[in-house]
Amino acid sequence: MKIEVGNINVEEILFSGSCFRAIKEEDGSITNILSDRVINLKQNGKYIDVLSSNYDNLDSVIREYFDLNRDYEKINSELISNNKDLKEMIDKCLDYRILNQDSFEMCVSYIISQNNNVKRISKSINLLCEKYGKEIIFNKKKYYLFPRYDDLKNLSIDDFRSLGVGFRDKYLVDFMSKYPLLKEIDNLSTENALAVLMNIKGIGLKVASCILLFGYKRLDIFPIDTWVKHYISDNYKIKNDVKSIEKFARDNFKGYSGLVIQYMFHSKRNLK
Repeated sequence: MKIEVGNINVEEILFSGSCFRAIKEEDGSITNILSDRVINLKQNGKYIDVLSSNYDNLDSVIREYFDLNRDYEKINSELISNNKDLKEMIDKCLDYRILNQDSFEMCVSYIISQNNNVKRISKSINLLCEKYGKEIIFNKKKYYLFPRYDDLKNLSIDDFRSLGVGFRDKYLVDFMSKYPLLKEIDNLSTENALAVLMNIKGIGLKVASCILLFGYKRLDIFPIDTWVKHYISDNYKIKNDVKSIEKFARDNFKGYSGLVIQYMFHSKRNLK
């Protein structure tokens, strides 16, 4: 299926740091595993050719996943109008979008991501999926969907430890015991949603922010890491600490703070 996606860069988005299961194929295409299907994407200008293990509502699934239903042009214009100094950075990121990913998968993945590197994160997530996820045959290969809560809710610390997650095993067990409390998170303010997530062992501010941004579409939340600290402190002469950066972002970027922080992250870390 050919889908018009406009001026996004699929490869840059999928390998920008928030997606852990995308695979670059020898032919230049990218295979990725969504919550209910496996897809293969090959971009040609403003279009992508999509193969899928499940073609039901494929166009709408792709549009939602790559956040194509949001008017980024309008948001960017508003941001630049209020902050002229953002123009150069935003112009570099016009092909970037924030992925809308499955909230349960994001919770588990970002708990595993703590003090971890991408290679080990992906390895543990793939082991989890192989052991507890649904098998899908696609392009004559085996893939595994991310497990659902019911597949994981009764796992023990030893079960998680066998996946190579290290000290995060106990955090995952605690998360499973409290996950039902998250069903109301869409109805909570971002401040209250953060508090609920941070009541789970092992979920601090950064992990909770990643979960809300990539799993719950909260563009007003902003994970702050070393790259972002450096960017803001270097370019805005802001003190290099989380509280100062939080205040600066809220005061200047308001409801789009998360998007601006991701632009900063993307332009500082991923773009050459």
